[in-house]
Amino acid sequence: MSARTRELLGLIPASLLVTAGFAAVFIQRGSLSNGSLTYGAIFLGLCIGAHVFLRVALPYADPYLFPLVAVLACFGLVMIYRIDTTLARQQAQWFVVGLLLFVATIVFLRDYRKLEQYRYVIAATSIVLLVLPRLPGIGAQVNGAYLGVRIPGVFIFQPTEFAKIGIVVFLASYLRDTRQVLVTGARRVLGVTIPPIKHFGPLLVVWGITMLLLVVIRDLGSSLMFYGAFLALLYVATSRLSFVVIGLLLFGLGAWYLGTHVPHVHDRVDVWLDPFNAKRYPNIGYQIANSLFAQADGGLFGRGFGEAILKTPGGDALVSAPQTDLIYSVITNELGLVGAAGVLMTYLLIVQRGFKVALLARDSFSTLLAIGLSSVFALQVFVIVGGVTNVIPLTGVTLPFVSYGGSSILANFVLLALLLLVSDRARRPDARVAR
Repeated sequence: MSARTRELLGLIPASLLVTAGFAAVFIQRGSLSNGSLTYGAIFLGLCIGAHVFLRVALPYADPYLFPLVAVLACFGLVMIYRIDTTLARQQAQWFVVGLLLFVATIVFLRDYRKLEQYRYVIAATSIVLLVLPRLPGIGAQVNGAYLGVRIPGVFIFQPTEFAKIGIVVFLASYLRDTRQVLVTGARRVLGVTIPPIKHFGPLLVVWGITMLLLVVIRDLGSSLMFYGAFLALLYVATSRLSFVVIGLLLFGLGAWYLGTHVPHVHDRVDVWLDPFNAKRYPNIGYQIANSLFAQADGGLFGRGFGEAILKTPGGDALVSAPQTDLIYSVITNELGLVGAAGVLMTYLLIVQRGFKVALLARDSFSTLLAIGLSSVFALQVFVIVGGVTNVIPLTGVTLPFVSYGGSSILANFVLLALLLLVSDRARRPDARVAR
């Protein structure tokens, strides 16, 4: 069985999940119709269209990545429809646009290695994207963080979602050229291996500017996501654990300073340590507290699709932002620990396939690019799931392909396209590329 045939067969469970999910929501609302079959057929048709394109354009690409993403996307559509039908229609539209951008990325970046030639332009563009939410007139502040850019009369988009891809491309390209120098030029100081500042300096400068801007816009989730991807790439490129230890120490120092000197961060940390202190945090502590209550209420198998209580009898939100920040809590409440574990396993499989692509890649840039993209994807899942489960302070990032948000859908489809491009080149039997 060919890779593309396996991919086609993998899309069938996704369409069945859409059909079953919508049917469950309709039954809960007491209005079962053939709409669930229609939605399932439309979703399957869109996915088959993308599959046919991949069969022609990337015949050797990984056969499991796209079906796994399709499962997450259809699951997200069902959950959002259960929360708000209008938002679900908008999410479906963004899904279609995301598929078109996915196709466009593959068409125009067939030789993705050309991105290396524009690494500084990409880095500069990513920094501009990060600072856009702070510009007066267009910046949109949400819960104390500057996350979005408001286009009057159109929509709000989060430029950070696209900046993460640009930063990964820059890091992969730069480390490809300097990794040998970073290793051979390292010196031991007080028993610690220190990389040469001459070659490590430019990397730190660009990364320092990025971190500074992230502090300015107060997007802490993206800061953690980017920094973790940076350390992952640095370790893969140099195989020096000491470099990662230095990075973790710097991160710990920065986290201590921000947690004690920046009010927004300080409040987030205090709420994380004591989310049930309603008297001290009447406006923000309830968010994580109710998230934990909702997950506990789901038990092992959940209350069932459409059974989560999202509002109080007075109409106030019981679970705030259920379609974005806390959608994982709604999933756990309705599907229980088993359903939540299934969602997390799907994410783990995507990350595993991404790392498999990196192992198969036949040149250093491709390896680092696949590692970086997979790491930033995994860290984004960890940041939001860790936040709603109170493992780490709650931050405002989306659950990829599941949470409501056009920016997230579009950016992650670009990320998927890049992984499939790397995979296709690595798995071609006639490829002869020196590592």
